[in-house]
Amino acid sequence: MNLYPAIDLKDGNCVRLLRGEMEAATVFNTDPADQAHAFKKAGFERLHLVDLNGAFEGKPVNAEAVEKIITATDVPAQLGGGIRDLATIEMWLSKGLSRVILGTIALRDPALVKEACKKFPGHIAVGIDARGGMVAVEGWAETSETSALDLARKFEDAGVEAIIYTDIDRDGALQGVNVEATRDLAAAISIPVIASGGVASIVDIENLLAVQASGIEGVIIGRALYDGRIDPAAALDLVRRENA
Repeated sequence: MNLYPAIDLKDGNCVRLLRGEMEAATVFNTDPADQAHAFKKAGFERLHLVDLNGAFEGKPVNAEAVEKIITATDVPAQLGGGIRDLATIEMWLSKGLSRVILGTIALRDPALVKEACKKFPGHIAVGIDARGGMVAVEGWAETSETSALDLARKFEDAGVEAIIYTDIDRDGALQGVNVEATRDLAAAISIPVIASGGVASIVDIENLLAVQASGIEGVIIGRALYDGRIDPAAALDLVRRENA
């Protein structure tokens, strides 16, 4: 299982939201590249980036900040938010991103996701953000009538590298990751699942490690890293010991 520290970008700053509410943003660093470098120095081997403004506007907004992160560190990074067409996918991959995350477009146009997987094999992930088990899109502003599992199953055998599953009700709330829902989703599909939303302490990582055999590939950690609830060295050591 891999650890993905999150860098969420709003207006060029590194922020954390509470349950996806843009008005409930806490700025943790005004220099995202500096934050990326700090995560690398702490020992993390992957980064999870989100263009929050882009998710709402449907196009890249924090491109300058993302490019600075890519330039500042050689840590493989995945990016979601506002990526809605093949041209944008190609643009980001050409700039050095290791993986793009398709969210809203995965619900709106599953065929585009499948086409992207064929055109850019090994570089496409799908972000499934759920509120009460139902997929939410457009920066979580709209909740659909499609379940997370039904959407995930559309991409079986498509070549998707991972499903990033976020429980919106827990995101940024430090209430603990939804282990059961994540495990159940991972067990029901063949695509590896990355858990996201609500990670509050190292216990959440332990709980996910206990069920990682269901198909959990990683976990995204946000606010708990920024406010010191999770010590990077302890978390990385725990995962390395379990993976050994």
